[in-house]
Amino acid sequence: MNHFKLLFTRRFKKDYKKLPPEIQKKADQQIRLLRTGKFSYPSLRLKKMVGEQKIWEASVTMNYRMIFEMEDSLLTFLKIGLHDIL
Repeated sequence: MNHFKLLFTRRFKKDYKKLPPEIQKKADQQIRLLRTGKFSYPSLRLKKMVGEQKIWEASVTMNYRMIFEMEDSLLTFLKIGLHDIL
């Protein structure tokens, strides 16, 4: 199974620290799934961002999303937060 390298931007880290602890825990679970290449896992609700080549959106919960760039074997996490602010 593919294992991706992970990179977290300053913006992502700052946003992550502001999340409630239970959302941080769920985000960690979703990031682990992405790292192992389990992109079809239903809870991720993974989709490509409209008009972007390498930018993807994944669900943390129904209300929280994370945005990341996928290039070769590297996932760069850009933002995390409420669905309506992303």
